[in-house]
Amino acid sequence: MERIQFEHLLAEEMPLLRASARNFTKNIEDSNDLIQDTLLKALRFWNSFREGTNFKGWLYTIMRNTFIDSCHFKAARRYEGESADELSSSHLLYGAPRNFAESKMALDDIKTAIANLKSDLSEPFSMYYTGYRYQEIAEHLSVPMGTIKTRIHQARKILQKGLLPYYYQAVG
Repeated sequence: MERIQFEHLLAEEMPLLRASARNFTKNIEDSNDLIQDTLLKALRFWNSFREGTNFKGWLYTIMRNTFIDSCHFKAARRYEGESADELSSSHLLYGAPRNFAESKMALDDIKTAIANLKSDLSEPFSMYYTGYRYQEIAEHLSVPMGTIKTRIHQARKILQKGLLPYYYQAVG
């Protein structure tokens, strides 16, 4: 396929790209950014598209992966450099405690709850919280991804149970 033919196909699929981007982002500006990033990647890798395959599916996959990557990137940047010892109460509690003493106690309780987790639960949980993806955690710990998901889920359940009073304080 010639580049000009590829660009023509790309132009024909703009309505699909617009609809998909809006569906992903729920925001006009973000959807425009997502479309632009998708188009740049499609043009950059145009020669990897195989004629006769599903062009719409190929574009949609690029857009979906671009969107997912941007979400992970934003999450990782938010928590960049934080470890379980450096977690702030503003990241962990939905409602702000009424004063500094309560805030300090809440943060101490959260740190203690994380520290009391078994290491096979606390390490993947802390990595996930700081922005690592399941696959990255699995590779780092040399454990199957399903096991990582289970351990993070178990850690959340234990922390939720142990920190239940703070949940009621936040919603009550």
